[in-house]
Amino acid sequence: MDAYAWAKALHLVSVISLFAGLFYSVRLFIYHVEALEKPEHERAVLIPQYTLMERRLWLAIVNPALIGTTVFGLWLMWQIHAWTQPWFHVKLALLFLLFGYHGICSRIRKQLARGVFKWSSKSLRLWNEAATVLMFSIVFTAVFKRPVGAGYGLIAVAVLGLIGGAVFVLTRRNKN
Repeated sequence: MDAYAWAKALHLVSVISLFAGLFYSVRLFIYHVEALEKPEHERAVLIPQYTLMERRLWLAIVNPALIGTTVFGLWLMWQIHAWTQPWFHVKLALLFLLFGYHGICSRIRKQLARGVFKWSSKSLRLWNEAATVLMFSIVFTAVFKRPVGAGYGLIAVAVLGLIGGAVFVLTRRNKN
């Protein structure tokens, strides 16, 4: 069996799981914060449910996926001697940003569990987009294996954002 193929496959599964968990957890944070505006009888049901869902998501998916991403990523790094390649230094910087993003999301989850609501629904929606930018930048850097790969990822995000924005505006006009 090819150790590189195993490491790469397990790393990809872990990365996909990590980003899925991060995207969904911030979406849950948004619902959690928006539940504050609901009537008391709804809040009494929704807030504990979101707190439970967030905790389970982090314990069962997000944290294990981060560990898997790190372990299998280190295995890959070792196999290809990535630290000798300039593109990897850019990817490493992006990974530190991803770890920071994970840490901030973890703090938000714990604050919400304690009933501390420091983020608005709108700010959480913007925060969710930071993960998208990181994901594109990391993937494009790893695929192109050039330091400018992150730039390609940012361009792709910008183009998709413009297309998405145009579709949103057009559908809103057609509804009115």
